Amino acid sequence: MHLSDLWFIAIAVLWVGYFVLEGFDFGVGILLPVLGRDELSRRVLINTIGPVWDGNEVWLLTAGGATFAAFPGWYAAMFSAFYLPLLLILVALIFRGVAFEYRGKRDSTRWRRNWDYAIFGGSLLPAILWGVAFGNVLHGIKLDAAHNYAGNFLDFLNPYALLGGLTTLTLFTLNGAVFLALKTTGGIRGGANVAAKSAGVLAVLAGGGFLAWTEASYRAAGHGGTGAASVALAAVAAVALIAASAANARRKEGLAFTATASGIACATAALFTALYPNVLPSSLSHAYSLTTANASSTAKTLAVMTVVACIFLPFVLLYQGWTYWVFRKRIGAAPQAPQAQQPEAASR
Repeated sequence: MHLSDLWFIAIAVLWVGYFVLEGFDFGVGILLPVLGRDELSRRVLINTIGPVWDGNEVWLLTAGGATFAAFPGWYAAMFSAFYLPLLLILVALIFRGVAFEYRGKRDSTRWRRNWDYAIFGGSLLPAILWGVAFGNVLHGIKLDAAHNYAGNFLDFLNPYALLGGLTTLTLFTLNGAVFLALKTTGGIRGGANVAAKSAGVLAVLAGGGFLAWTEASYRAAGHGGTGAASVALAAVAAVALIAASAANARRKEGLAFTATASGIACATAALFTALYPNVLPSSLSHAYSLTTANASSTAKTLAVMTVVACIFLPFVLLYQGWTYWVFRKRIGAAPQAPQAQQPEAASR
């Protein structure tokens, strides 16, 4: 195995971590107007992710940084082609982060309501656009011989990519619902269980359809060289999502969250496995596609990156694991009542 292949796997793992962890953050934000029927319940919802949401975004930053360093050709072509969608995601994430920090700074119903809108929109938009973006990566974009994007924004709105957006939206909503059921008590917990039932059905249908479409199209086109492994991972993802719905119906929240996270992880892994050895296929000509071979950095650069990652990665994982351990207990509405002014600060 070449170091370029190793770093392709590493980047896939980073995206798996991001979609699993930030996925339930997005889900909580999407469910905020559904389950947050009063100020107290909205504070509880936000406080479930208060200590961890910013740490979860580190996975995105690391994935972007690793792509820039390990595959500069992939990074340049992808970020120039997806400039507008990525800009929209960035703006949404900025507004969402500011909303978490500022909604409790003023004792005003209108003030908090406006920031709640920002949390909802800042969660909904990325949840859709990430699926659309990855759908287009898998579908292939109009790369010319110089690896420049020759299409326009409307080319991204094809049926396959839109189904990808629906898939990530439903998966993240399901992930957020089972996370809330795991982390809360009382009425919010019951509401999260009900939301997870509906989201689970939609996630299985959308996710199953997207994965089936991906496998069928890649097999027909002869792209990638790991078809059997990709199909196996897709099947495991489908079984995991069905198991999550069954566990949620039995009020086994821990098992439901584990199964949902496993389903998202296996689905993401299946997509990267189907994509390999391509990193950004061209829909104009297979010869124009970017691969792990023609888009990677030099062997020396990859070797230095590997050493640095082996030294520092364990510390990062230990710290984030410790954070989740410290804030592992459920949150109820009653204990949060005195924290009327700055609930977000109290959770951090």
